[in-house]
Amino acid sequence: MRSPLGHPPHHRIRRQRDFDRAYREGSRAKARFLLVVAVENGLGHSRLGLSVGRRIWRGAVQRNRVRRLFREAFRLNFGALPEGVDLVLIPAAPQIRPTLNEVSAELLMLSHKAHGRFLEKRRASEAALAAEAALGAESALGAEAAQDPLPGTQAGTNPEVT
Repeated sequence: MRSPLGHPPHHRIRRQRDFDRAYREGSRAKARFLLVVAVENGLGHSRLGLSVGRRIWRGAVQRNRVRRLFREAFRLNFGALPEGVDLVLIPAAPQIRPTLNEVSAELLMLSHKAHGRFLEKRRASEAALAAEAALGAESALGAEAAQDPLPGTQAGTNPEVT
């Protein structure tokens, strides 16, 4: 039986395509201990993904300690994190030994910062698409006007010259 204090599986990023989407579309924020990648997930809750590579910590014991620390910070601050966001946590620098309080503080700050950047980026791309669509509609109207002659005239003739 699972512990009531545990972390449910649906609050974790498990599929490689979800990690790939976060790296491709997400926004980043970095501080002393953490690099956070945030992307909206379309769910009603946030999910956690961890990327702790062997390049940073050679020993499995150290890597697992950092993973446990990141998971615990996520679990303790879950209610204060942005909702509906996938958060991928990556250690920012090798061989730093952060405390739970330091990681928790950075996680809260960086998750909101990265999510805000993601929303700004999405608004900017939506505005660019809207401007492009408006420009396309104007050019289509201009092309129709150039093809249609004035009423009462035939195409290719100038009504002012008689």
